[in-house]
Amino acid sequence: MRSSQGEWRTLGSRQGPSLAGYLAEMSSRRKTVAAVLVAVAAVVYGASPIDIIPELLTGPLGLTDDFAVVLGAGFTVWKLLSGRPRVSQKSAPPAV
Repeated sequence: MRSSQGEWRTLGSRQGPSLAGYLAEMSSRRKTVAAVLVAVAAVVYGASPIDIIPELLTGPLGLTDDFAVVLGAGFTVWKLLSGRPRVSQKSAPPAV
């Protein structure tokens, strides 16, 4: 596998980029698209009748996988968008 610096590395090497480094290199638009896709995927999983732990057989215990997916997606969206600069509103010019 070729790294962004142009040097070759193996898949199992510890010298590879970390998740934080990858997120730091992503563009703002790409982070927004990724956050939306993660959120939509979590909603689709929560609404789908196919679950890892079905609610019909296990009752309230079956909601734990849905909760875990929503929690994980929320954390991922937060990590993706937390480093984004906030859009500032134009301030009024200073009074003289």
